[in-house]
Amino acid sequence: MAHVVPGSATAAPTEAAQRRSRTGYFLLLPGIAWLAIFFAIPLVTLFVTSLQQPIPGKPGKYMLGFEIGNYAQAISEYWPLFVRSFLYAGIATAIALIIAYPLAYFIAFRSGRWSSLLLVLVIAPLFASFLLRTYAWKTILADDGVITSTLNLLHLLPDDRVLNTPIAVVAGLTYNFLPFMILPLYAALGKVDYRLIEAGSDLYASPIATFRKVTWPLSLPGVVAGTLLTFIPAAGDYINAELLGSTKDKMIGNAIQTNFIEFRDYPIASALSFLLMTVILVLVFGYIRRAGTEELV
Repeated sequence: MAHVVPGSATAAPTEAAQRRSRTGYFLLLPGIAWLAIFFAIPLVTLFVTSLQQPIPGKPGKYMLGFEIGNYAQAISEYWPLFVRSFLYAGIATAIALIIAYPLAYFIAFRSGRWSSLLLVLVIAPLFASFLLRTYAWKTILADDGVITSTLNLLHLLPDDRVLNTPIAVVAGLTYNFLPFMILPLYAALGKVDYRLIEAGSDLYASPIATFRKVTWPLSLPGVVAGTLLTFIPAAGDYINAELLGSTKDKMIGNAIQTNFIEFRDYPIASALSFLLMTVILVLVFGYIRRAGTEELV
C-alpha cells in the first residue's frame, strides 16, 4: 500500500479538501445557531411549558411537571375549534387556488412586458400591516356597505349581513393569504416551456385535455407549495376570526391567545400550540406524499 508523504504533491490536494470541508461547516454555523435559538429552544420550551402543573394555593403560578392531562383537557375542551380552524383554512385555500391559478397563468404566459408590474401589484398589499388590511375588510363588509347592500338586493345572504359571519372570516383569510398562493404558482408556471402547451393543441388535444395532461402536472409543485403557504398560516390565524367573525366563529388561534393573555393558563395554551403544530405537520407530510412531490420536504 502506498503511503502519503507529508509535503508531497499527493498530500496537498487532501489537505486542501479538508480545509474546504471545514470551511463549509463554519459557513453553516450561523444558520444552525439561528435555528437553535429561534426554533429548537422555543419548541423545547413550549413542550416543557405544556407539561407544567399549577402550584397549589398560587393561582396563575406553575411548576415543572409531567402533566399529560393538559393535552387531554385541551382536546376535550377545544376540539370544535380545531375542526373549525381546519375547515375555514381549507375553504380559504381552495378559493385562493381558484382565484390565483388563472391570474398566475396570465402573468406567466400572457402579460408580456406588464408581468413585473402585475407582480408588484400582487405583492403590494403585503407592504401594509396585516391588522390594517383586516380592519379595512371590516369596513368593506359592514352592514351598510356596498357589498352587503348589493348581496341583500339579490337575496343572497341568509342573515342579511356578511360581517360577523363565517363568510367574512373565510373572505378575510382568502384575501390576506392570496399572495402566498399566487407567487409559488407563478414561479412554477414560469418554468414551464410554453411550447409543450402549444404541442398539445398541435396534436389536436382540447384545451381542457391539454391543461389536465400538460399544464396541471407541470405546475403541481407550485400548487403544493402555494396551498401549504396558504393553509398553514390560515389554520393558526386569529386576527380574522377576532375582527370579522362572531363569538361562534372563533378559531384555535383565538383559544391560544385567550388562554395565554387573558386566563394566564400557559400550560393549556402551550398544549394547544403543540397540538396544532403536530396536526399540521401530519397533514402536510400526508398531503405532500399524496401529491407525489416529496422533494418539497
